[in-house]
Amino acid sequence: MSRLVVVSNRISVPDDKKASAGGLAVGIMGALKSKGGLWFGWNGKIGDENAPLEKVTQGNISWASFTLNEQDHEHYYNQFSNAVLWPAFHYRLDLVTFQRECWEGYLRVNSKLADKLLPLVKEDDDIWVHDYHLLPFASELRKRNVNNRIGFFLHIPFPTPEIFNALPPHAELLEQLCDYDLLGFQTENDRLAFLDCVSAQTRLTTRSKTHTAWGKTFRTEVYPIGIEPEEIAKQAQGPLPPKLAQLKAELKNLKNIFSVERLDYSKGLPERFQAYEALLEKFPHHHGKIRYTQIAPTSRGDVQAYQDIRHQLETAAGRINGQYGQLGWTPLYYLNQHFDRKLLMKVFRYSDVGLVTPLRDGMNLVAKEFVAAQDPENPGVLVLSQFAGAANELTSALIVNPYDRDEVAAALDRALKMPLAERISRHAEMLEIITRNDIHHWQAQFMSDLKRITPRSEESQMESKVAAFPKLA
Repeated sequence: MSRLVVVSNRISVPDDKKASAGGLAVGIMGALKSKGGLWFGWNGKIGDENAPLEKVTQGNISWASFTLNEQDHEHYYNQFSNAVLWPAFHYRLDLVTFQRECWEGYLRVNSKLADKLLPLVKEDDDIWVHDYHLLPFASELRKRNVNNRIGFFLHIPFPTPEIFNALPPHAELLEQLCDYDLLGFQTENDRLAFLDCVSAQTRLTTRSKTHTAWGKTFRTEVYPIGIEPEEIAKQAQGPLPPKLAQLKAELKNLKNIFSVERLDYSKGLPERFQAYEALLEKFPHHHGKIRYTQIAPTSRGDVQAYQDIRHQLETAAGRINGQYGQLGWTPLYYLNQHFDRKLLMKVFRYSDVGLVTPLRDGMNLVAKEFVAAQDPENPGVLVLSQFAGAANELTSALIVNPYDRDEVAAALDRALKMPLAERISRHAEMLEIITRNDIHHWQAQFMSDLKRITPRSEESQMESKVAAFPKLA
């Protein structure tokens, strides 16, 4: 039985307290447990790139992690992945800072990682590569005669040709992506955007969802990533820690609008504050009766664009509280700090409105987590951006355009006044969807589709037989 080899930028090593225990780790571990195999990725350390791989084995799963040197980390991770690909894929070309040496560094690191992984790959392994840091990785493996099945999943949006083609190495990146056997996207819009980009560069032939470009055959499909709704519900229902019990007591006579996002320009946080300000301005009957709590831990705090957002939010929070606050009532709480994920699930459960309005997001699992954490007999209401991938599934949320502050304000007003029967109905419809399309369904569907693809090694053997015995073909 073939193993599974997972490749991601960061690796979630067992007992690593710094490692994320979020949705991706859960999904990958589910796939690895069922097949056995290897998880390969960066250990988060900057030092000697020639240091031996750090290896851990538990049961039928192994972890192998590498170290990056300072220059490679700067070029590959900080400058190209996060200062070129991340803003461009989130439709922010104005924030792209392309440098040729960083593009070369991005390619260099992908090449080095292929060299490091090569001795660990067995002939019948299936390889599953994750996210924008590793777009050229299959191409590097193919150069090293790796003909295994290689799948790729993009966790963030894929931009339309008008955006993507502005990147100087766009054609090379597209051709490299076609070296994957299966390309998975969060939404149908992302999948079609990728194919539009390819067809703008070269002849693309398509039969169903199997395509050929640059002489390479590959398949595309949509796999909206999910969560573990039962586990989240369990975390949300547990006993309240003292501080949260105090918060619940404070909110006894208030309706709570709650939001938690990483501090990132793709999340639409300044626009969200403006929408809340519009709510207070246009619907004054809510004064003294609601509270908006925004948790936004710092992300990439050394990057100017992120520093600018933090300053905007601090200024807006001061302005809103100064203008609308009353003795004994603070309308907006802005917390620029990290909170334990399990605690957040409990806060979700005691929130009347979940406000999730990114300007662009591949999926946004916070929206799904909010739904899963609710009390089905008295659920809160989800206000969700149309530009989050989750909006394609959670159609019973109040879907809004995050650029329209008045529309978001009106949706908040509606959510705060929504009757119980409508809240229960909308919540039940969304919970059914996220339960059916959970994180385990996501990984199982991807792996099932990858497994059905004929490995290139077998294809080449068949082609050799046909060439040798053409009359038998």
